[in-house]
Amino acid sequence: MIKKILVSQPQPASKKSPYFDIAEEFGVEMVFRPFIKVEGITAREFRQQKVSILNYTAVVFTSRHSIDHFFTLAKDLHVTIPEDMKYFCVTETIALYIQKYVQYRKRKVFFGTTGKMADLVPLMVKHKSERYLVPMSDVHNNDVQELLDAKKLTHRECVMYRTVSNDFTAEEVAAFDYDMMIFFSPTGIRSLTKNFPDFNQGDIRIAAFGPATQKEVVDHGLRLDLSAPSAEYPSMTGALRAYLQHEQGEE
Repeated sequence: MIKKILVSQPQPASKKSPYFDIAEEFGVEMVFRPFIKVEGITAREFRQQKVSILNYTAVVFTSRHSIDHFFTLAKDLHVTIPEDMKYFCVTETIALYIQKYVQYRKRKVFFGTTGKMADLVPLMVKHKSERYLVPMSDVHNNDVQELLDAKKLTHRECVMYRTVSNDFTAEEVAAFDYDMMIFFSPTGIRSLTKNFPDFNQGDIRIAAFGPATQKEVVDHGLRLDLSAPSAEYPSMTGALRAYLQHEQGEE
C-alpha cells in the first residue's frame, strides 16, 4: 500500500500543484526532496574553456540557473556586461528573471513561447549579425549546437554550472521510509545509489520521467514500476494518479 511518496524535485511554490490534489485525493503524503542540485563552476574552471564573455553580443538563456551562473561568473571574473548586450530566453518567465540582474528593456530581451530551443531559433535568425554565447550545464547534448549551426549563426556553447548529488544527512538516511520514489533525471538515480550504496528496492515503487531516466533505473538493476510520459499520460502527475487509482482498485 502506497502511503508516502518521495518526489525528487523542490516543493511546488503554488498550492495548486497537481501533487497536492493527488495527496488529498488518495490520502498519501508527498515529500519533496531533490536528489540533485546545481552549482556554479569557478572562475578558474571557466577560464580553462578559453571563452571571453565580451566577445559576444547576445546571450541565450534556457533556464534561471543559466542566468544566475552567468551573472555570478561575470562578477567573479570582474567583467562588466555592456548595456547593449542582448538576451534571448526560451520563455517569458525566464526573460523576466533577468530583472534580478539588469534593467529589463524590451529592445534587448527576446523570448520564445514554448520553452523549446527550436522555437527560439527563428527569433535569433532575425538577429543574424549577433554573436551568441550559450551558457550550459556540464550535462548536455549537442542539440543546441546543431540547431544554431544549421542556421549558420555565430555561437559558442560553454559550461557555467554543473549538476551534482544533493547528499542526504545521516538523519535523512535513518528516516528513509518511502513507499514510492519519483525521479526526473539520470543524475537523480545516481545520487540514490551514491547516498544509499546498499539500497534494496524490495516493495518500494520507482517512477521515472523520460527515457534517459528510465534507462538509468534499469541500468542500476532497479525495478521500474511507473514511467512517463506516454501517449495517454504526458505528465508524471497524470501517470501517478492513474497508477494510484489502479492500486487502490486492487485493494
